[in-house]
Amino acid sequence: MITQHPEREQILLENVLSALGNPLRLHVVRVLAAGGEHNCSNVLEGVSKSTLTHHWRVLRESGVIWQRPSGRENLLSLRREDLDARFPGLLDVLLEAVNSGASSVAPHGAQPMADARRG
Repeated sequence: MITQHPEREQILLENVLSALGNPLRLHVVRVLAAGGEHNCSNVLEGVSKSTLTHHWRVLRESGVIWQRPSGRENLLSLRREDLDARFPGLLDVLLEAVNSGASSVAPHGAQPMADARRG
């Protein structure tokens, strides 16, 4: 069972900004912002499972993503509604900066999946 999803009121700006200060995690948010749930093993290629597990934990505990078990996998989705309620416009500004090339979208060694390249 996956725990440690903060309630909406418990999501703190400093935790969200810290989580999104990492280029890999920011890229994950860009992928998830396209909507729907994504299998955790299909968001990025070329990153070890232990590294991904760490990044999912940081994003989950900061309140940026929902993570839920589905069989032998976990599904990830962006907590867009909660983040927009707590910090109106924050995700839009961050995603606009990423999409305009003002930020790195995938760190060295990480390869975006095919549907991430469309966004």
